[in-house]
Amino acid sequence: MSPHRQHLMTALDALDRAFAREEPFPVDGCTYCYGERGLAELSGPLHLISDDMVSSVAQEVPSHWDDFPRLYRRLTPRIIRPVVTGEFHVDEDLIATRLLEASWTTWDKPLADALRDVWSAWWRDTLHTHPSPVRIRETLSLITVATHTLRPWLDAWTATRTPAADAHLADLIDDVMFEYEITDLHLGFYREYHATPELLDWLLTDARGRVEDACLDHPYLLELHREMGGRPDSPDSP
Repeated sequence: MSPHRQHLMTALDALDRAFAREEPFPVDGCTYCYGERGLAELSGPLHLISDDMVSSVAQEVPSHWDDFPRLYRRLTPRIIRPVVTGEFHVDEDLIATRLLEASWTTWDKPLADALRDVWSAWWRDTLHTHPSPVRIRETLSLITVATHTLRPWLDAWTATRTPAADAHLADLIDDVMFEYEITDLHLGFYREYHATPELLDWLLTDARGRVEDACLDHPYLLELHREMGGRPDSPDSP
């Protein structure tokens, strides 16, 4: 196991310990969708809640629950570990949205800090692993929407000059350049984060020269970059 993957596993274990203080509580919600048996299961010990139930709650609308933030908070370790290891079959963007709806940044400091540590460890591991368990766009989208900031993750990418990081860069460019989505790119399940100004600027400056892609030289992109107040192209630019 690589040092970065080990660091991620350590952060996930710390997340489990931080959230272990979240005691079971009587869960009330939509009996039509979950039934009394399902609500009883969610009210019991965390390790006895089935994976299918965790997946269902992870994507369910908050209005299904009397106390959605508390329920999502309690299930967070069971949601996040399989998400970052690529074993959770729920849209990553939707996970970010639900975390925002659960107001995760307002949780007690040990809980919120443990989650922030996972974001950082996950991003470092991703930049050093190609292919990664989760596609680079989904990883970047989730942590950007959840933290409502893109620049720190791009700065970390700039500083990571590894073959894996460059391979991820090529993957991302292929993704966002398809039909020139980069010109109006929003991240998140509900398009919560407008990423075009920061990401386009980064691709044409800090990341320039790391990947050969003629699409980045399109006159329309260069003009859009200037109109958005982008920085001058990197000296490495063609």
